[in-house]
Amino acid sequence: METAVTFITLGALFLAGLLADQIGRRTRLPRVSLLLGCGILVGSGGLDLLPDEVKALYEPLSIIALTMVAFLLGGALTLGNIREHGTVIIAISLTVVVATLLVVGAGLWLIGVPAGLAFVLAAVATATDPAATNDALDQSGETGGFAATLRGIVAIDDAWGLIAFSLVMVAVVQGTGATETGMVSGALREIAGSVALGLAVGLPAAALTGRLKPGEPSQSEALAIVFLTAGIAIRFELSYLIAGMTAGAIIVNAARHHERAFHEIEGFEWPFLVLFFILAGATLDLGALWQIGTLGLAYVALRVAARLAGGWVGAWLAGAPREQRPLMGLSLLPQAGVAVGMALVAAEAFPEWGETLTVLAVGTTVVFELAGPPATLWAARRANAPKGPTDT
Repeated sequence: METAVTFITLGALFLAGLLADQIGRRTRLPRVSLLLGCGILVGSGGLDLLPDEVKALYEPLSIIALTMVAFLLGGALTLGNIREHGTVIIAISLTVVVATLLVVGAGLWLIGVPAGLAFVLAAVATATDPAATNDALDQSGETGGFAATLRGIVAIDDAWGLIAFSLVMVAVVQGTGATETGMVSGALREIAGSVALGLAVGLPAAALTGRLKPGEPSQSEALAIVFLTAGIAIRFELSYLIAGMTAGAIIVNAARHHERAFHEIEGFEWPFLVLFFILAGATLDLGALWQIGTLGLAYVALRVAARLAGGWVGAWLAGAPREQRPLMGLSLLPQAGVAVGMALVAAEAFPEWGETLTVLAVGTTVVFELAGPPATLWAARRANAPKGPTDT
């Protein structure tokens, strides 16, 4: 009976994904927000219709879905794209992280939050949601310079965020009187190991895949690469996002015999994302929204301001088109599991702030996961909208 219920539930969720896709095509509503809303409705915070067996699929599905997204984002880092947009990608990704740390940290401190907690929360705020951002870009249908730049930014900004989070944690731990911590060395090991794993997977994959079916890897080859990368990363406690992105970048640039290196991943990615976003919505606790209070509202406002300012400054420094500068930060609002993970690590290190960190991360994630994708979708369409005769 449990097996039958599981399959019936999965079938219903796929139908919900089909409905969300069709509604998204006919309206300006992001598919991500529709799927998250569906998950909230059927999850424990709503009607509680999902059996435990299906809820248990969330972790493995999220890993596979995000690894696929990482491969596709890495595939956007072609040498041509790097030559054309590399300066903008690096400048914006760095300025957004720095601006988030400074604006959120200083802002929270000025309203009375202890300095240590304020800057830990600021470090958590640096995380983004590459899956939601990438899907909003896909739905927009835009393939110009703005979309290419944004895909490059979300491919690398979590690496900057991880480093920033580790440095802040070390500073706060030392400020509270602890003697030592291996967080920085641990973060550097994770990043270096993840890049090495991406190279170890990407180089042979670039040479060997696409031989059986000339022009592109087969589905079996693509699935094998994704699952191996995710599994090895988990086994050695590395980042499957960074590993997948690195492998994707290597394959798309080194495989001269590939015409469409990630065509097969694009073909089967959506069903995984459907389940991932619905189950992600089912895990969101709407009750946490009512607990975040003034601190949560300040955090949300400061993060939005930091993203807008950091995106504009980075785009200005890199010489990006003027009309795109205010849109870059707006496109980087989605925030999901990475932020919650950072908050849980911080809560373990600072138990006196544990409840505040956890509730705030979960509550504001609901806000940014529901409001962020529409902002990304709008910005992508706006950036590539036809310019009128008075536009400059």
